[in-house]
Amino acid sequence: MNAPTDCVAPAASSLARLIEQHAPALEAAVIAWRRDLHEHPELGNREFRTAGIVAEHLRSLGFDEVRTGVAHTGVVGLLVGGRPGPVVALRADMDALPVTEFNELPFRSRARTQWNGEEVGVMHACGHDCHVAILMGVASLLAGLREHLAGSVKFIFQPAEEMPPEGEDGGAKMMIAEGALENPRPGAIFGLHVTSLQNTGRVGWRSGPVMASSDYFRIDVQGRQTHGAAPWLGVDPIVTSAQIVLGLQTIVSRTQEITKEPAVVTVGVIKGGVRENIIPDAVQMRGTIRSFDEGMRDDIHERVTTLAESIARGNRAGCRVCVQKNYPVTVNDPALTAAMLPTLARVAGAGLEQIDKVTGAEDFSFFQREVPGLFVFLGVTPPGQDARTAAPNHSPLFQADEAGLLLGVRVLAHLACDWLESPRS
Repeated sequence: MNAPTDCVAPAASSLARLIEQHAPALEAAVIAWRRDLHEHPELGNREFRTAGIVAEHLRSLGFDEVRTGVAHTGVVGLLVGGRPGPVVALRADMDALPVTEFNELPFRSRARTQWNGEEVGVMHACGHDCHVAILMGVASLLAGLREHLAGSVKFIFQPAEEMPPEGEDGGAKMMIAEGALENPRPGAIFGLHVTSLQNTGRVGWRSGPVMASSDYFRIDVQGRQTHGAAPWLGVDPIVTSAQIVLGLQTIVSRTQEITKEPAVVTVGVIKGGVRENIIPDAVQMRGTIRSFDEGMRDDIHERVTTLAESIARGNRAGCRVCVQKNYPVTVNDPALTAAMLPTLARVAGAGLEQIDKVTGAEDFSFFQREVPGLFVFLGVTPPGQDARTAAPNHSPLFQADEAGLLLGVRVLAHLACDWLESPRS
């Protein structure tokens, strides 16, 4: 779907024309930053090198304030414009994933480290290297135009979007708790995410719920071990678990009003048993719950617990259920989205398209709970390639077309400046 036909792109202001004039000169630097970050990825709460590069860059641009160590490794920079006005925030996430890269690139990642007790490869398989490089480019661009800015821009470089290590806090929620949105407090926040699902030159938007909440569940089924040839002498946790898995699939299909919002309940891990002729004592399951409505979210959580415990009780097995809320629904503020849609149309032109809901999750949602926010998507699958066949985000083969990064710089710069210059009621 494309942008509404009544979305007329506004005439560019003098500042907008300056952005268009100076942005292309930054493309080579943005690509170089991205390649360096891609070759040296770091996992959540461990982005020490990345944070150092970002902080030094902001200081070199003469930022009025550069705060480091926010939520472990986060960086918050403040650029005060030459004219008085409100405050707007821009955010990029910095962390990589515990994925071993399969791409044959001159700047491929060969990094390895420890993650939750395991040795893992490390890769920017979700494109956060692109996000950091894009926002560094925006910082360079707006710092050079600061005398024209009617207000201030807060740059938030966030760690641990992909979740912190077990036993640690982190991410957007912790940055907020440590004052990333205070002194001064922005009136709006913008962010973007590169995606393989769109081709280079495309910008995806959606008003209201755009990305799902993301929650974790664990179900431990306790049986009684016995010989596989005599199941009546024990309690079979495997059969019980199979019934639970099937039962969980009815929660969305039979209890949720899916014409209102979609939802997903997925069991991704099931472990139990060591030998084909032994019924084991216990089985463990782990999974994810995705939804786009907070009321549905809470109802699904309750039903997962009740259903699993009831099935286990019927089989005379024990059952312990843990459901943990992670990220809330990412909701693009409708009023802010409507106000900024002409900006997106002007910058992306025919490349602007309204997208379907995304069942992936984003902790940008925590920022949106504090101030109105707009989160958009930037296509990075090369033109001519079917985006449906491209290696998706989180794949060891994920690749970003660097020709799309400059559009990301332009999008964030224009969103920030147009919002600063927009009339206040």
